Amino acid sequence: FKSAIRKNAAAVIIVHNHPSGDTTASPEDIAMTHEMVKAGELLSVEVVDHLIIGGNRFLSMKNNHIVFK
Repeated sequence: FKSAIRKNAAAVIIVHNHPSGDTTASPEDIAMTHEMVKAGELLSVEVVDHLIIGGNRFLSMKNNHIVFK
């Protein structure tokens, strides 16, 4: 969140890649996203989505109702 705070951002989108090409959210991805959402709430920076990129595909955790309801 350091960059978001420096730029006075109201929201962020988390993005990371899975080199295997499998965009399935791992238990660690889900747990980390929960923690990032909580941290964002404390800092007044909304976590809008978490995208996982792999191969030529991506998974939106928000669109798939993973963590985000």
